[in-house]
Amino acid sequence: MAKQKQVRVQDISGLINQLYPVALAEEWDNVGLQLGDPAAVVDRVLVCLDVEEKTIAYAEEVGAQLVLSHHPLIYRPLKKIVPGDGAGKAIFRALRQGIAVVSAHTNLDRAKEGLNDWLAARLGLQQTVPLEQSVGDLLKLVVFVPLGHEEAVLEAIFTAGAGVAGNYDRCSFRTRGTGSFRGNAATSPFIGHPEEVTETEELRIETIFPAALATKVVAKLQKAHPYEEVAFDLYPLANQRSDVGLGRIGVLEKPLDLPAFANQVKQALGVEHLRLAGQCAGLVKKVAVCGGSGASLISNALRTGADCLVTGDIKYHDAQRARAEGLALIDAGHFGTEILMVQQLSAKLKRTLADQQWSLEIIEMSGEEDPFSWI
Repeated sequence: MAKQKQVRVQDISGLINQLYPVALAEEWDNVGLQLGDPAAVVDRVLVCLDVEEKTIAYAEEVGAQLVLSHHPLIYRPLKKIVPGDGAGKAIFRALRQGIAVVSAHTNLDRAKEGLNDWLAARLGLQQTVPLEQSVGDLLKLVVFVPLGHEEAVLEAIFTAGAGVAGNYDRCSFRTRGTGSFRGNAATSPFIGHPEEVTETEELRIETIFPAALATKVVAKLQKAHPYEEVAFDLYPLANQRSDVGLGRIGVLEKPLDLPAFANQVKQALGVEHLRLAGQCAGLVKKVAVCGGSGASLISNALRTGADCLVTGDIKYHDAQRARAEGLALIDAGHFGTEILMVQQLSAKLKRTLADQQWSLEIIEMSGEEDPFSWI
């Protein structure tokens, strides 16, 4: 029986970065490892929306060595850390108990199979795409392979996650040419002989992948390639990605009038109250969503033909604008549109850990409450 991997804080942080790359986060955001020893061993992870002192107390209670949150514990630069304020209480308690904190915030919002995909699915949207597409975390791989070995190399890099473009996978381009090289006396070339110039037919293979997968893709490439020295290039791309970005927009299976759709949102998210603003012309069919604070996407929702935008934290002038421009807004609250991430991220991690064969227990935080109440 194979010995199971001893999982450390840095392994979990790396896994989260692989699933929800830091490159997708907003520049102002603070994601990744917030506090704790990267080398500390972990066998239980607590998933939560917010990190408060009660969260750390719950982690102690269930024996979790790491808290994985959506909202960062350390969000803006701290001028002081004292046990008398909110963040200080949580930080002091976590450090005393040796509990690490990792956060996935706007990277989780933007990523494929992240918060906004979960929110869209919960509300019954189909054919969803990002409402605002992200730019710039793709790499192009160019590698030169001797004829007859291209399928093995391609299989290896595709298995590592390369070659995905939107709803297509195993994407590549190949051109044939002549490669030349000469190894010194210490080499053992796959083709030709040491200290002799060799020319051979090769294929130039091109494909793309997210930058977060670079280490994995290159490792698989080098293992599968027959040459001692693998010739490859990595080029950063500024292309928009069609599969990641802020918010989602999709269509309802059955169009509804606004009151009926609002009630559907209320039931799906389990919230007691909604705020509505604006009005659409006719039935609600095309719907935009953004978990948390999504008023900045009103222009995107209008441009893409949405009948309604579901989000949280709508301000007065946002509501006025929506009413004037014929867009319905449903404010289900910051908490109400994001708390589903606890259950969904936990389920995603359990599936991923099973594939990785890591011995790690994922625990969902219970008892989190919306800081707002209605009277």
